[in-house]
Amino acid sequence: MPDLADPIRVLVTGAAGQIAYSLLYSIAKGDVFGKDQPIILVLLDIPPMLPVLDGVVMELQDCALPLLREVIPTDKVEVGFKDLDAAILVGSMPRKEGMERKDLLKANVAIFKTQGAALEKYAKKTVRVLVVGNPANTNCLIASKSAPSIPKENFSCLTRLDHNRARSQVAMRCGVPADAVKNVIIWGNHSSTQYPDVHHAMVNVRGKEVEAYDAVKDDSWLKGDFISTVQLRGAAVIKARKLSSAMSAAKAICDHMRDWWFGTLDGEFMSMGVYAGGNSYGIPEDLIYSFPVHIKNKLWNIHDGLPINDFSRAKMDATAAELVEERDTALSFLSQ
Repeated sequence: MPDLADPIRVLVTGAAGQIAYSLLYSIAKGDVFGKDQPIILVLLDIPPMLPVLDGVVMELQDCALPLLREVIPTDKVEVGFKDLDAAILVGSMPRKEGMERKDLLKANVAIFKTQGAALEKYAKKTVRVLVVGNPANTNCLIASKSAPSIPKENFSCLTRLDHNRARSQVAMRCGVPADAVKNVIIWGNHSSTQYPDVHHAMVNVRGKEVEAYDAVKDDSWLKGDFISTVQLRGAAVIKARKLSSAMSAAKAICDHMRDWWFGTLDGEFMSMGVYAGGNSYGIPEDLIYSFPVHIKNKLWNIHDGLPINDFSRAKMDATAAELVEERDTALSFLSQ
């Protein structure tokens, strides 16, 4: 296959973990950055995971993928973050039993401060950074603050999994394929306070676009069980599978990065956790908050001007309040 482009350097952290195991194949085979874009995959994990990472590298080699030029496993940030075009920060400290949310935040502030500083020092200033590791919004904010010379617009956190969950729930309810549902919105935090909003969503029913509320015809479900199903879906998967969402998280990461790279379709917006500065929805500015965005030339813009009813307003403000509290706690650790 002729080289159509220089390879791009893509970092995945937590690369020996189960999300990465579902993710790396899709990236390496061209599902994310394009079928004519060669890739150098950089895989970062902590020292005890390096033997496992060697096995992942062997498997990637054994896939014999034409776009994959090189795989670099490492536990060193100066290797991991060097000259990056894209960074997918999957690794974080998971919540252990009996752990307070505050302790979880403290551990993750340390991780994402280090990774932000490494981005600042080693990565390209044009790098696009997607934070997946939870608490994703606040981890993303800390990484961005620790990399002041990289534009805030280059940082985002993953709420696409929630977006896909919302889209799928509506589609199943209406008996249509998932791609017949567009413009659902996830507002706020990637936590159980997030607000999945379908007031602006459209459903293609037998070739005709109908508003989601008219297509579903069950307002109490849309304002009740639908919202809680999406909010609590991650916990439901863990309960059933005894492991967290990996396949669906990996798919959402691919969707998010592909849209960031190639843009969204005209008339459609997607949900991304992005810097809230200058938003028109009255959300406090110094947050990473999930908004509806459209993307062109690798630049996202918040979709402005959607009418917000009182029901939505209350839910949007509640998740913002949680994020403000998380941010303030995290910043107190950052200054220590």
